[in-house]
Amino acid sequence: MCGIAGIVYKDKKLHNIGSDMTDMLDALQHRGPDSAGYAIYGGNNLKKGEYILKIQVKHQERLLNQVQDAINIITPIKSDEILPSIGDSYVYKCKIELEDFKDLKPLISSVDAIDDVIVLSGTHSFDMIKDVGSVLDIASRYDVRNVKGTHAIGHTRFSTESNVDRYHAHPFQTYIIQDISVVHNGQITNYWNVRDPLERKGHVFETFNDTECLVHYIADKLNTGYSLEEALKQSVEDMDGPFSYIIATPQGIGIAKDKLGLRPGVMAETDDIFAIASEETSLSKVIDTKNIEQIYPGEVRVFEI
Repeated sequence: MCGIAGIVYKDKKLHNIGSDMTDMLDALQHRGPDSAGYAIYGGNNLKKGEYILKIQVKHQERLLNQVQDAINIITPIKSDEILPSIGDSYVYKCKIELEDFKDLKPLISSVDAIDDVIVLSGTHSFDMIKDVGSVLDIASRYDVRNVKGTHAIGHTRFSTESNVDRYHAHPFQTYIIQDISVVHNGQITNYWNVRDPLERKGHVFETFNDTECLVHYIADKLNTGYSLEEALKQSVEDMDGPFSYIIATPQGIGIAKDKLGLRPGVMAETDDIFAIASEETSLSKVIDTKNIEQIYPGEVRVFEI
C-alpha cells in the first residue's frame, strides 16, 4: 500500500521541512507500518566536492576500523559520528571530499565489499534519513524535526516483495547522476524488461526492489539528455503495473502515475508551497487543501525551483 509525499518551498529559502515532512508522513502511517524515510534537499551546506556517507555497520569494533581504512585509502575522512540506532547495527556518518563525482561509486563499492557493512547513502545536496519503525520514532531517533531544507520527499512502507530493513526502506538513490532520489507506491510488473537493458548499459543494481529500477531508469534518461518531465512521461509509457512515484533532484520534484490510475495521488499549491501526497489528510498538515487536485491516470507533474 505505502504512502508517499513531497513538498517544495517556492522561495528557495530554508524552512523547517523536516518537521513538515514528519507531519505529512505521520498522517500516512496507516499506509505503511514497516519503515519510513526522507530525502531532504538544500540544507547540507557542503562545499563543492564534499559528500556525506551513511553506512550501516554491525556492532563490532573491527568493522568500523575496516570501514575507516577503506575510505582513508581513497580520501581522508574530514569528520564523522555514530548516529543513534536500533537493532544489531548502527549508522556511521562521515564527511569526505572527492575531486570528481565519478569517484564516489568506486569508493562506495569498496566499503560495500566489507562483510556486515552496507552503504545506505552518499549525498551532497540532500540528506537521506531512513530506518525501520514508525515515522515518529524515526523522526525522534534522528532529530528530523530540526532538519531544514528547500524541498523534500518521504515514504512510509508496507513491504510486499523485499526485506524490511534499513537499506530497503525508501527513498532509493543511484550514483549515475548526483543527488536524485525516489519514493514509490505500487509495483512495476515488467521490472525485468526495464532492468535488463539498463544492466546492459552498465547500471549496477544492489537489490531486486522495483523502486531501485525506477531511480536507475530516470537517471539514465536524464543522463542522455531528457528533461525530468520528458523522463517521467516516457516512464509512464515504458512501465507496466500500478504505480505512483515521486522523483526528487536538487532542482525540485516530479510525480508520475500509471495510466490506469491504480495508485492514489493528490496535490495542492499556494503562492508559497507545492505539495503532493497519497492522501488529502497528509496535504492538510502543511497546506490549505481547498484547491486540492487529483493526479489523473497517466499524469506527470514537475515543480522545480
